[in-house]
Amino acid sequence: MNIKKPYFWDLPKPNIISYLLIPFSLPVIMRNFFFHFFKRKKSAKIKTICVGNIYVGGTGKTPLTIKLYQILSKFSDKIATVKKDYPNQRDEQTLLKKETSLIISKSRSSAIKQGIKENYKILIFDDGLQDAKVDYDLKFACFKSKNWIGNGLYIPAGPMREKISSLKRFDAVFLNGNSDNLESINDKIKDINPNIQIFKTIYKILNIDNYDLNSKYLIFSGIGNPTDFRNILLENNFKVAKELVFPDHFNYINKDIEKIQEIAKKGNFKVITTEKDYMKIPDEFKNNIEYLKIDLVIQNENELIKLLKKIL
Repeated sequence: MNIKKPYFWDLPKPNIISYLLIPFSLPVIMRNFFFHFFKRKKSAKIKTICVGNIYVGGTGKTPLTIKLYQILSKFSDKIATVKKDYPNQRDEQTLLKKETSLIISKSRSSAIKQGIKENYKILIFDDGLQDAKVDYDLKFACFKSKNWIGNGLYIPAGPMREKISSLKRFDAVFLNGNSDNLESINDKIKDINPNIQIFKTIYKILNIDNYDLNSKYLIFSGIGNPTDFRNILLENNFKVAKELVFPDHFNYINKDIEKIQEIAKKGNFKVITTEKDYMKIPDEFKNNIEYLKIDLVIQNENELIKLLKKIL
């Protein structure tokens, strides 16, 4: 079942609802406690990178996975991305398949075996930092700068899969987007892990010349952080007249798109969505809907390349 992210997850401090939900966080707490005792294996036959998060969903893992693939492809042609086969994440699988060589597998361990069999040199995992069986040569954690760790509590009281102290075992943090407290976030990360590298990233619209910025737009999305989609449009002077938000990984049916188009027709709005959402729209509706093509820009990319070369 797909649900929308609760608003109280990203409050600066827990509210009464969060405190009431803390007892339901026990399974996550117990799982994290035993995680340290799991025997995770790192393959000696293939290099692995994991792009994950400790904040649930919407942190930009898939765009970063694609960007890493593009960077590493300049140095080697034997690279693949990996996505565990979750039925509710077909959108991310489709996007990765379009942009990269993709391995989809029931487990990350079997994906490694497949990668070795197919003579790949590097595998980039989209998600998997909490995998109990697999360890990686490089471990990257993604955050949205504006949300950071939200109220700091475990699921479902808050958005956290792990405590922020888990950054001790990661190699780099990627902070996506702008925030007034970036310096404070950097300091907190370095206090936890002085050796970790921090990379700032932003999104850039690649197909902005395709749009009439004098038109009014109805926008819709079913992603982890729909605010990001709205903000990048506003920052680039799009006139957002109406916004419809669906749960993350939402599967659109004809009825949903017909409703969107009916609202757009009444308001004389053009319709735009994310590339990930566009891939899930029934083909017969795609002619009347546009999607935003974005690129992830890493501000200190040369430093990232140096880090990546350590495993090449």
